[in-house]
This record gives sequence, structure tokens and C-alpha cells, in this order.
Amino acid sequence: MTGELTEQEINNILSSQAIGRIACCDKSKPYIVPVTYAFDGKFIYGQSTEGRKLELLRNNPNVCFQVDLSRDLSNWQSAVVFGQFEELIGESAVKARDLLEGRVLPLMTGSTVHQHEHWEGGGHELSENYRGKPVMFRIRINEKSGRFERL
Repeated sequence: MTGELTEQEINNILSSQAIGRIACCDKSKPYIVPVTYAFDGKFIYGQSTEGRKLELLRNNPNVCFQVDLSRDLSNWQSAVVFGQFEELIGESAVKARDLLEGRVLPLMTGSTVHQHEHWEGGGHELSENYRGKPVMFRIRINEKSGRFERL
């Protein structure tokens, strides 16, 4: 059986996961990458360092965001969000970082994981690939849809 998810089911998927895919586009082709995120019921929050994704999002703020749950090929749910990328600064960026840390850090298990190594650029400054302090952003949701299949 296949069907459409209710808004509450879509929100449940968005709230229960921490990794989604953000799709953006330039004039010639789409670009999609996985991101860690937090959903507060109104916005999707994430962070990124400077690079292709941020360049594309700044030039065209229209995004598509997708999250799925899958037990097998016959039992899955998928939520899709259409919205606008908004770069955050100041207090709104701090609040977004706190929300994202609260959602993602508890999922990071292992004796070698330490908060100071993963946030505020910590640990990255030693890497030759380090591209600066993370940029906080949110997706202003315009539309949500979802589908499922169950056996």
C-alpha cells in the first residue's frame, strides 16, 4: 500500500531524524548533499562551511530538503520540504547553533567525540582544508509533502 503522509506524520519524520539532503541549483544543474539538521516545528536549521553549497544557496535561495526512513524496499516514508535558505547572524545564529548542538551532539557516540572538536570550528583549524567558521542557516518552509509505502 502506498499513500500520502499527513502533516503530522511529515513533522514526525522531520523531528525524528538528524540527517537530511538539501538540494539547490545554479543555472545549469542541481546539486544535492547530505546535511545534519534540527527541526523546531517551523524551520529546518543547519550549518555549513564556505564552499559550493553556500555559494549556490546565496545565489538562489530556493531549496528542496528531503528526509526518509526506510526499513526495507517495501516499508519506507519520505518527507520533502520546499523553502527558502536564510543565512543567520548574531543572536539568531547562536540560537540555531544551540538547537543544532542539542539535536546532533547526543547522537555522536564514542569515547573520542568531544563537543569542542565539532563546534565553533574546533579542531578544524589544524586542517589544511579548513575553510573558516561554520555558517548557520535555516530553511523557511513554504510547502511540505510526504509519501509512504507499507506492506
